[in-house]
Parts: sequence; C-alpha cells; structure tokens
Amino acid sequence: MADEARPIVVKRVKKSSGGHHGGAWKIAYADFVTAMMAFFLLMWLLGSTSKGDLQGIADYFATPLKVAMGGGSGSGDSSHVIKGGGKDLTRKDGQVKAIDAPGQKKTYNVKTATELLEKVEGERLRTLKKKIEEVIASNPVLRQYKNQLLLDITSEGLRIQIVDEQNRPMFALAKADLQPYTVEILHEIGLALNEVPNKISLSGHTDATPYSRGEKGYSNWELSADRANASRRELVSGGMDESKVLRVVGLSSVLPFDKENPANPSNRRISIIVMNKRAELAASQESGAVEVSDSGAGLQEQKDAGGTQTQ
Repeated sequence: MADEARPIVVKRVKKSSGGHHGGAWKIAYADFVTAMMAFFLLMWLLGSTSKGDLQGIADYFATPLKVAMGGGSGSGDSSHVIKGGGKDLTRKDGQVKAIDAPGQKKTYNVKTATELLEKVEGERLRTLKKKIEEVIASNPVLRQYKNQLLLDITSEGLRIQIVDEQNRPMFALAKADLQPYTVEILHEIGLALNEVPNKISLSGHTDATPYSRGEKGYSNWELSADRANASRRELVSGGMDESKVLRVVGLSSVLPFDKENPANPSNRRISIIVMNKRAELAASQESGAVEVSDSGAGLQEQKDAGGTQTQ
C-alpha cells in the first residue's frame, strides 16, 4: 500500500480586502488633514507677517542665488550673521520697509542750496556780460565807444559803467542832457537787461571839479542824481521793463574811478549794476545804509552822508 498514490490536496485561501472596513482610507484622510493643517498654518503666517518681511521673502525667491552668495537688497534681514539669512530670532521687531516706516523729516542744507543758487545766478550774469560785449562788437556805432563801456563782475553782480573821455563826454557839460550816442548805448543795454530777471541799481558820478553854474542849492550831488535819473528814463525808453529798477542814486565825486586824479574825465560816469539776489535783498531792506562795491570791494554809501536818492 506504500506504493499507492496519495491524492493531491490543493488548499485555496481566499483573501479578503475587508471592503469599507479596511484601513487604507485612513492613510489618505491623514494626508488630507496634514495638508489642510499646513495650508491654514501658512495662511496664519502670511497674515501675521509684516509687509517688510513679506517683501524680503519675495525678494529671496526672486534671486535666491544672489541673496545666498552676497546678500543685498533681497537678502531678507541683513542684520543676520549669515548674509542672506532669515529672520534674526534675537530681534523683537520684524523688518520694516520704507512703506511701513513712519514719515521721516526731510532735511535741507541751506548753505549748499544757497551756493548752488549763487553759482547758477553767476553763470547767468556772465552770459549776459558776454551778450552785451557781442552787441557792442557787432554794432558799428557802439564799437566806437568800446573803451568807454566797462563791464565786470563784482560782489553785487554785473557792473556796466559808461565813462566819459576827454573829448567824448556822455552828457552835455554841467548838464543832465545825454548825447545822442549815449541814448543809443542805453537803448541797446536796456533791451539786453530784459533777458535776466535781476533788478538793477543806477548810480551817477561826477569828477571833483566844483559845479560852477552858480545855481543856488545845485551842486555835483544834484547833477549826478539827475544824470542817473536821465539814464533810467532812456533805459526804459529803449524797452527795459521799468519794474526792474530798484535804486537810483547820485554819488557826486565820493567814489572816483581814478582815485589818483579826482578831476579825470573818467570819473564822470553812469554805473549800472545788475544785482544778484544777495545785493537785491540788501537794497530792498535798507534803512539808510547799503553795502555797495563800486570798485569791486565793499564800500558803503549813505544817504544821510550826502548821497541823493531819487525815485
């Protein structure tokens, strides 16, 4: 019976997945809950982070390699020991960008602004000086009187002097009547002065020769003032804006052009100063005394010391 073949028994085990009673769905649900928790945590963090921190994060993700290598504008909190690092946990306050910072007071350097203004104004006066020189050179009539038209820059502004020569006076002898060529000179200058907004000051000067017409109470003071006023009228007649005139004075012979020879004809002159803002302010606020640099240095003219002021 040992050789008798044994029957082959096949045992089949039926596996069951358990249906809805299995545990696979629990894993999927746990993943979902974890994702939702992460989402709400992210929303909470975004809501509680300052705008500066948010901008830093955005900058970091915009240029991560640049930030990681060298820090810079997108480096988040640059106070961290590691360039490009995140928030410094030792700090109590987060980053604050310009949009969050309280309004900062703007400060201005008055000295620097004043120097810049004077530089611009000086350049404008030098341009005017060059233009008047070109007008004189291009006009055949004015060119004859080139040596009698003196232009220079002083501490008060651009000074234009029309001086007499021995045989070529600008006014009739001992009178305030202008010669025809003087009128033409003043007309040309008046038109040029309209190109700048600066105010002007006119002063009349005589030589030291005493006034000999014999008129009672009339002297070189009155003569110099009348000549300055006559020059003002011709400047306006030539087209200059009348509102540009700030001051008209007669100074007789107290400020000679030729100090060594008070009787020199060149001392008889009209001085027109295109004033800079500093001189204009001083003249506007004057109360009897004004700083004047008729010879390039600071000289003082005083009405109550003999100067005659006319309007």
